[in-house]
Amino acid sequence: MNSPRKIFHLVSYLQYPLLLAGVWYYIPFLKSLLNHEPDYFFLNNVLIFFGVAISFSSLQDPRKTQNKLSRKIWQSPRKGKLAIIYIAALAFSFIIGGLTAMYLTSSQESQGISVGITVLGIGLIGLLKTAIEMFENHRRDKNPETTKS
Repeated sequence: MNSPRKIFHLVSYLQYPLLLAGVWYYIPFLKSLLNHEPDYFFLNNVLIFFGVAISFSSLQDPRKTQNKLSRKIWQSPRKGKLAIIYIAALAFSFIIGGLTAMYLTSSQESQGISVGITVLGIGLIGLLKTAIEMFENHRRDKNPETTKS
């Protein structure tokens, strides 16, 4: 039997079809923008699919980095802290903005967009948790053996 960590890591690959679904809805939204008649149904779906995809990406194994750029960020104490602050600010901004818009707006389109923005923010909270774990696992000043990888 596989370990739960490995199973979650494998499930995290569902982020890619979800991102593709988001892009699938983004194309008609762009077309509607170019026609000067934006269809916010598509934008709402883009936000929701991206938010759920980001949530699935947070299931990956935080002991491993995806690429060299990611490794450079998480090994550096300064860059890692800045990345975490940025992700946290973005997540809470989306959640607060989405919930505020949901409360203050009355149109169906605005309500839908605010739900999508809130879902995206919730997805970023999961990413924030994974970012913190990656930072703890890869920092050079706390884990000198990470410089070898």
